[in-house]
Amino acid sequence: MGEVTIRELKKFYGGVQVIHGLDLDIADGEFVVLVGPSGCGKSTLLRMIAGLEEVSSGDIRIGERRVNNLPPSERDIAMVFQNYALYPHKTVAANMGFALKMRGMDKAEINSRVVRAAEILGLTPYLERYPRALSGGQRQRVAMGRAIVRDPQVFLFDEPLSNLDAKLRVQMRTEIRELHLRLKTTTVYVTHDQIEAMTMADKIVVMQGGRIEQVGAPLELYDRPVNTFVASFIGSPSMNMVAGKVVEQGGVRMVEAGGAMLPLPNRASVEVGREVTYGIRPEALTAGGLGLSGTVAVVEPTGSETHVVLRVNGQDIVGMFRDRVAFRPGDALTFAPDPEMVHLFDRTTGVRLA
Repeated sequence: MGEVTIRELKKFYGGVQVIHGLDLDIADGEFVVLVGPSGCGKSTLLRMIAGLEEVSSGDIRIGERRVNNLPPSERDIAMVFQNYALYPHKTVAANMGFALKMRGMDKAEINSRVVRAAEILGLTPYLERYPRALSGGQRQRVAMGRAIVRDPQVFLFDEPLSNLDAKLRVQMRTEIRELHLRLKTTTVYVTHDQIEAMTMADKIVVMQGGRIEQVGAPLELYDRPVNTFVASFIGSPSMNMVAGKVVEQGGVRMVEAGGAMLPLPNRASVEVGREVTYGIRPEALTAGGLGLSGTVAVVEPTGSETHVVLRVNGQDIVGMFRDRVAFRPGDALTFAPDPEMVHLFDRTTGVRLA
């Protein structure tokens, strides 16, 4: 079984601690994405699972085995790197079967596995070509094929799409997801791109500073972020954040922010006088009504939607509209938030209140 269990995992480089006592459970067959900004520890965690980085303390288990001190070759994992790491002097078939050849596997079995993987990945016409004769997407498929032929308990992907152009990235993330649905092999995938995380994962692990901020299904993190970091990191464009204070007006509690009175969701029960961060996603804003008033700074039509940047007291607030809009830079405008789509956080700790 391909479960991965991590307990109290720590990593030090000299006197610097980069992983701070992580606990994580990855179920057999699950597609888990580690996401976070550069330097958050996600690649270090992946390399510790792979055996490419030593564990300072704590436990990593793959299935029933504690693998802390096992070399990568004995962990029953296969890793796909950012740079493909193909042998330029070997054909596609030889690249895909090389690890099996080094194990001393029977030639007929190697050929059978390579042919099967090539069929899955659409590489059959390219088996006798060399990497230099392949496109970036085809090289990435070869790297994936090399992992597939090993039939591991766990696939590990380290930012595999970062060298591809935007169109090919979209295509390849679909192919990787379809591959996982077909093989049902436990997969741990590292990316800094939260769109990749949202579209590919069964479960997302959001990391910051060597710590796990939140673990959950993509829409769970989007709809119920536990703090301002997760709220601002998950979602594109990012959630708008406005500093304010809870006040009571005419028996109704609202948030006062820069002179504007903003509605609270009915579920919120926050005391008057509390300083808060008021979060609202761009798609939960409508033009007009009562809310945040300012001047249009930028209008960005993307085709299917239009992003409007409103400058409010020196802060940029982004609204996202599905309908075509006629706003122009310099226009006076008000964004009204949908009260039931509001997220409320403690201003000091950043922890979710409602």
